[in-house]
Amino acid sequence: MNPYIPLKKPRFVIIDYKAGDEIINYLKKNGIEPIKTIRCKDLQEPVDGHPDMVIFPVDYETFIVAPNVYDNYKKVLEPKGIKVIKGGKTLCRNYPEDIAYNVARIGRYAVHNTKHTDQVLKYYLEEAGVEFIHVNQGYTKCSMASFSDNKALTSDFLIHEKLKSYNIDCMYIDPKVVYLKGYDHGFIGGCAGLINEKVFLSTGRIADESILNPLKKFIQTAGYIYEEASSRQIIDLGSLIPII
Repeated sequence: MNPYIPLKKPRFVIIDYKAGDEIINYLKKNGIEPIKTIRCKDLQEPVDGHPDMVIFPVDYETFIVAPNVYDNYKKVLEPKGIKVIKGGKTLCRNYPEDIAYNVARIGRYAVHNTKHTDQVLKYYLEEAGVEFIHVNQGYTKCSMASFSDNKALTSDFLIHEKLKSYNIDCMYIDPKVVYLKGYDHGFIGGCAGLINEKVFLSTGRIADESILNPLKKFIQTAGYIYEEASSRQIIDLGSLIPII
């Protein structure tokens, strides 16, 4: 069970508080209520609202949350039927002290730099029978989007190669197409999400058709259609976390 892959239309989607009106309105028009994050003042400003930096969904009903923002999300999410568990690692501003919850999922695997994975998160995943794949990249959820048990996109070439070694069908996307203020680029996992069992949603446009067209075809092989929530350049907002 991968909670980033909703089996039906989510009731809510957790999204960066910096998300623009076009994206917010797109979700609302599709009957999904956005839950904007709060700023985590202990993180770098460009990622201080990214959901996947502070929240990790173990399953559809159980979320691990960084102690920095635990009290807020407990109040917001528990009335919506989510069990909120406080993580063990308090996040700090600089890498690698900010990556403990930025863990990617695909099939029965969790992908992360396991030297820095939060131990509470790790415990719950291992109890659920999830096996870890170690990579050197710490921002693995930012770098990766999965949309089946065996298909994923990544903007990190070494993750691409590691997943292929596990016989996972993986497509590499040049991160240069992704905007993230304050950095040279963002990552593909942070600017995409599944908003139901049919739609793979991008936060914006990919102007380079040599990247866009193969991306659309790859997504279609998993049974999804590609849609853009904004007419602006695709932007890294730290993943969309659905609540079904």
